[in-house]
Amino acid sequence: MKIIETKTAPNPRRVRVFLAEKGITVPFEEIDIMKGAHKEAAFTKANPMQRVPVLILDDGTAISETVAICRYFEEMQPEPALFGKGAVGRATVEMWQRRMELGLLQHVAAAFRHTHPAAAVLEVPQFKEFGEANKARAVAALGVMDAQLATAKFLAGDEFSIADITGLIAIDFMRPARIQMPPELTHLARWHAEVSARPSAKA
Repeated sequence: MKIIETKTAPNPRRVRVFLAEKGITVPFEEIDIMKGAHKEAAFTKANPMQRVPVLILDDGTAISETVAICRYFEEMQPEPALFGKGAVGRATVEMWQRRMELGLLQHVAAAFRHTHPAAAVLEVPQFKEFGEANKARAVAALGVMDAQLATAKFLAGDEFSIADITGLIAIDFMRPARIQMPPELTHLARWHAEVSARPSAKA
């Protein structure tokens, strides 16, 4: 078993933090997407979408998409439950996970890929106006997070979950995307400091 990744990319970091929370160790194989390694034939065979990370099981099965990889490990080792417990708990985590992935991380990534000079090799062509528009959408999502965190310890309630992992990575990725967190979002700042202090955040 191994995970193919580019360590500097946000989605592989989501998997690394998830595994660290579980206490699971998996070997990683590094490829350089900035040099086009994700477009080579061998990698494309494992993931025709040409994105990292990809989990390769011992029998050769390839599982891509970050949440799918995390779900595999949740099934293999249910505790701690990072996808929630019970019908309401799991649905709430799923709700916030999708909000973080589609409502925040996607916009932060678009801002980076379409405005940062280093990302020009990944987005051909870059559309700078589109990237700038996504910055405002990301900031709007931060406001939604702040409102939730005014009454909740974590995004989906009292327990740390994959939604918090995605939110953490998205906010940290705002730095290279050149998006500023509004200073008035004090509840979000409290949460970010707390989840950043977890040992898994360093994975």
